[in-house]
Amino acid sequence: MFHFATREIPHQDSVLVMPRDAGRASASKLGGQRGSGRLKLIIWLVILFVFGYVCVKVVPVLFDSYQFQDAVLSTARLAPVNRASDDELKKTIVQAAEDNNLPVTADEVTVTHKGFNVEISVDYSVTVDLRVYQWTFHFHPDSTSAAI
Repeated sequence: MFHFATREIPHQDSVLVMPRDAGRASASKLGGQRGSGRLKLIIWLVILFVFGYVCVKVVPVLFDSYQFQDAVLSTARLAPVNRASDDELKKTIVQAAEDNNLPVTADEVTVTHKGFNVEISVDYSVTVDLRVYQWTFHFHPDSTSAAI
């Protein structure tokens, strides 16, 4: 077998000695960017929060208007079959708007007859309060029944 000669090193507290300017040199290399990662995180979190807040306020309005547009379409398609009067059609449209939490009045609903076809159009606006900005959406759903 092989025997290796080992030499014992006296036990001393080993301390790594660095030059005095070593710590300053690394800080100067950073160029004062010690807190930039934290600042970027805060900025991104604020942007994400603002985006989420706007989505929570705006998406329900857009969804409600889409459902209302579908109600206008189905009402116009069924109008010649139901033989409803203009006032009844307006009342149906206003009720559909109320069901979708939209501020539509009978004055904003236009019903016109073109032969056997009925055209319904609505012009209304919804204002979304974002606390720092008032965002107004203008909607103009319209539909025409097609004679079969």
